[in-house]
Amino acid sequence: MTPTPLIDRPPVPDTSSEPYNDSALNRYSTLLAIKLLGSFRPRRGGVLMLTDQLCVKYGWDVHLSEASTLRFVAQHTTIPVPRVFCAFTRRNCTYIVMERIKGEVIGRGWVRRSEESKARLLSKLRRMIEELRQIPAPKNIGIASVDAGPLYDCRVPGPTIRFGPFKSMQDFHRHLRTGMDFDPELDHEVQELMRQHKKEWPLVFTHGDLSSLNVMVREDDVVGIIDWETSGWYPSYWEYTTACQVNPQNSFWADEIDKFLTPMPEELAMEHLRQKYFGLF
Repeated sequence: MTPTPLIDRPPVPDTSSEPYNDSALNRYSTLLAIKLLGSFRPRRGGVLMLTDQLCVKYGWDVHLSEASTLRFVAQHTTIPVPRVFCAFTRRNCTYIVMERIKGEVIGRGWVRRSEESKARLLSKLRRMIEELRQIPAPKNIGIASVDAGPLYDCRVPGPTIRFGPFKSMQDFHRHLRTGMDFDPELDHEVQELMRQHKKEWPLVFTHGDLSSLNVMVREDDVVGIIDWETSGWYPSYWEYTTACQVNPQNSFWADEIDKFLTPMPEELAMEHLRQKYFGLF
């Protein structure tokens, strides 16, 4: 018997994260800037570049927890992340006004870089991720966002676009299997996946999407890590297995991941098996 994943994924309201600097003036200024500049200023995905120093990320799928994460990482590490100026929700649309980091994505011109330049950048990136993973987990936290609320990752199956939080790792793994528990009629591979899912891993703070598009550089310096929407407290393998889900347009990055993250081949094989039966790709 082969399971069928759920595909209906509407957004769900969540109040676990609070607005930041949510004054009437900040709300008005943000909405006015989008109205005046939105038609001609450059965009990067859901981010509108307001000026050379400011940008705003907004949309129905943007969440206040990302603003909380940026502030949390800035407070607990030396990792360069965009400074948040304000964050609020209006009519089910969330707006995060933040610093625009000056630099280019690490993938731009990567093949033209010298091996020494690549090594310097990846070494710096590795130290940053190690620092992130050393943040102590709060007492009694489960698999959850920085605010102990729901998580977001469009690559994870489920009935809604956000999921969790989960009190235990077993609850999280059950969600990854769309709620499926052991049944002797299941395929042998699915039974093996369930056995692997019974293991326990340390809980670490995780970016969740360390692609070549989310690391900003200038020359041989890493000047920013951006797009923290998929971040949260996850099993220690999650950073590696999500990073290995490389966009086909940036396939070169697959050869670099093991240079800034500790390889976890058994967990990667486990995730490939999970995606085979329960993924949405």
